[in-house]
This record gives sequence, structure tokens and C-alpha cells, in this order.
Amino acid sequence: MEGWTKNIQSSFSSIDFTGSANRLSKSFNSSVQATKERLGTVAPEELTELPQEYKDLEARVDALRAAHISLLKIATVYETESYDYPVAIQESISELSTSIGYGITNFASTNLKGTNLPAPAPVTLPAQQHKTLPHALGRSATSAATAIQATHTAGAEDKLGKALGLYAEGWEKIASARVHHDTVVREKFLHPWQSTLSTSINVALKARQAVRVSRLELDAAKQALKNASPARQEQARLEVENSEDTLVQQTELAITAMKSILENPESIKNLNELAKAQLLYFSAAAESLSAVQGEIEELSVAADGEYRKSRDH
Repeated sequence: MEGWTKNIQSSFSSIDFTGSANRLSKSFNSSVQATKERLGTVAPEELTELPQEYKDLEARVDALRAAHISLLKIATVYETESYDYPVAIQESISELSTSIGYGITNFASTNLKGTNLPAPAPVTLPAQQHKTLPHALGRSATSAATAIQATHTAGAEDKLGKALGLYAEGWEKIASARVHHDTVVREKFLHPWQSTLSTSINVALKARQAVRVSRLELDAAKQALKNASPARQEQARLEVENSEDTLVQQTELAITAMKSILENPESIKNLNELAKAQLLYFSAAAESLSAVQGEIEELSVAADGEYRKSRDH
């Protein structure tokens, strides 16, 4: 029992109650100081002025953060394949129903074997389709071309059916370019851009928060010194000096962190990747449509000529 008591006493003696009390006191005084400033009961001249360089860097980091947030609000649509194809919701519901139907059929096919009930033949679920506008246009044009050509006799060709087939081919190429575009945008722009916001910029913001806390502690210490009793004057003066040293150190660290993110070229490199991916995609789309549009125009002119000729007779 005596040994246990000694261990407890030893454990308590190792705890720095004085340090803990000082930290709690500092935290409380800082909170009081922050409340006074928020309520406007502290004169502006009583607030410690931070270096102009620090304030200028703060403004620039705030602008950088706002730029990242602003672009991400829009560009995050590239995370979802169907961003330009709202009909995808209806198609997904239809596919879900189909998938459930396939599941039930295959379950019955497997589990009804050896019973008196007829077992349906197992079926294969259709391949998943891309939910983008280019893919949808290509599919719909292909279906339309097939439907029209099916009504013609063997060897005969319908100009609209052929034009629809050409249009479908053009959009199939664009659809492939679209998938590649979205992958590049996500990997080389979105993810790095989001990472910069959540890591590097966040580090700078945390460093600034440490400066704010240190500045509040210093101003609270100055107030404590002003109101300290003669017996507390020396201790209060030391606390002010220590708080000043801490603020200087935290300010230097924050300046370094803010300069680091502002000087880093990563953000503009990421933006260049976005612009480059979009340029390549739209160039591929223009090239594909330009190729098929010429042929469709020839069919259009021929069909118009035949129509006019038939009306003249």
C-alpha cells in the first residue's frame, strides 16, 4: 500500500500544474481580449500592429484561396460523367429496373434446377453505357439510321439514313475524346487544385491563426501589465516580453508559409492542363464534325436537287 501511495505521489509530482495553469490563464485572457475586440471596447491604438508585409501577404493568400474555391464550384462537375446529360437520371432508373430483372431471372435459372418448375435460361446484363451527351447523340443517331435503313430493300440506300450514320460516326469519335478529356481534367486539374486548397493553402491559414492567437495573447498580457499590482509588475512584464517573442516567431513562420504557397507555380500549371485538355477536346470535336458535315452537306444538296426535280415534273 505504501509503495502504491508513493507511486501516486510521484506521478502527481511529475505533472506540471504551474505550466498547465499558465496555459489556461493565457487561453482565458486571449478569449476575453478577443471578445472585447469583437464588441469594440478596445481602442485601435491598443492593438498590436502586424507588419505591412504580413498584411499584404494575407490579402494575396485570401485572393488565391477565393480563386481556387470559385473555379472549383464550377469545375467539380467534371467529377460526374453525366454533367451535360440530364436524361441520364431517367436512364439510370430504367437500367436499375432492368438489372433487377436480370438478377431475378438468373437467380431463378440457378435455383429452380432439379425442381418441377420451369427454369428460365440465364441471361447476360448489357454492357454499361457512358452517360454523356456525345455518347447519347451517337447512340440515338445510330438507332435512327438503323430504323430508316431497315425499311428499305436490300441494296437501296436512304440519304437521311446514310446522313444519320455519318452523324453517329462523328459523335462516336467525339465521345471517345470526351472520356479522355474528363480523365485528364480530373487527374491533372481537379485533384491537384483541390489538394492545393486543402493542404498548402490550409497550412498558410493555420499559420495565420497561430499569429492571431499570439497577437491576442500579447495584447492581453499588455492589459494585464497595465492593471498589475506592484507585486505582479515584474512577472507581468516578463509575460509581455515572452508574448512579443512568440508573436515575432509565429509571424515569421506565417510569412514563410504564405510566400511558399504564393510563389509555387503548381496552380497555374494545373490551370494550363485544364485549358489544354479543353482545347484538345474541342479541336477533336471540330475536326470530327467538320469531316462528316461535308459529306452530310453533299447528301443534303443531292436530296434537295432530287426533290426539286421531282416537283418540276
